[in-house]
Amino acid sequence: MKQTVAERGYTAPVLLDASGDVTGRVYGVFGPPTVYLVDREGRLVGRMVGGGDWSGAAAREVIRRFVAPKR
Repeated sequence: MKQTVAERGYTAPVLLDASGDVTGRVYGVFGPPTVYLVDREGRLVGRMVGGGDWSGAAAREVIRRFVAPKR
C-alpha cells in the first residue's frame, strides 16, 4: 500500500489500514479500493467504493467543499 501511495504521488493524508481495524470496524467497508472523506472532527462525510478519477475539476470541487472553513 505504501508503494502505491508513493508511486501515485498522493499529497493528501492517506490512512494505510493494513489490519482493517479502522476501515472495517469504524467505517464498515472491507476491500480496496475505497476512498473515505473524513472531516476535521474525524466523522465520515463521504465514501466511494471502487476506482475513480480524483484528478478532475469535479473531484477537486467535492474535496474543496469538505475542507473549506465553515461559515
